[in-house]
Amino acid sequence: MRELAFSGRVELSCLARDAAAGNEHAWTELVRRLDGVLRGVARRYRLASADVDDVVQTTWLRAVDHVGRLHDPGAIAGWLVVTTRREAMRTLQRGVREVLTDDTSAIDDPDPAGPDVHVIERERRAALHTAVERLEGRQRVLLTSMLSTPAPTYEQLSTRLEMPVGSIGPTRDRALARLREDPDLARAVVS
Repeated sequence: MRELAFSGRVELSCLARDAAAGNEHAWTELVRRLDGVLRGVARRYRLASADVDDVVQTTWLRAVDHVGRLHDPGAIAGWLVVTTRREAMRTLQRGVREVLTDDTSAIDDPDPAGPDVHVIERERRAALHTAVERLEGRQRVLLTSMLSTPAPTYEQLSTRLEMPVGSIGPTRDRALARLREDPDLARAVVS
């Protein structure tokens, strides 16, 4: 069985090379062997029969243009199938209705996140603020200040909290380590 598949690939490779050289018989044989396969691929996209014909015809036209550039002429069948799929998808896309408008508000600030994403994000922020409130002393005050909008600079934090700039990073790191160990926060972030 493997020998038959290999022999078929070798034959297709020879046919593809001959077709690239302009041999009409090779083209006829390629079409005879593979046209039905390509039609089956196009039909899987539930196209109308006229669209199937167009897709297959376009695939063969692309083959005429590209067969000489194939690195592995034995892969002609796979190349034709992939090209047929792409052409079928293009045909399906042509049926998508486009509505032209001057209203750019819908595209100026697209929000790909649905309402569920916003709710989850709000719940996570609330869990974070609650966990920060459970911290002690300077760690709580520092992270609460860092979470404000706009975020203050280290110099502003140093002045506001009467804390040396060199102490802010280590204090922040200790607070973050405690937050990583907070089980309530971990559940909110994972869910």
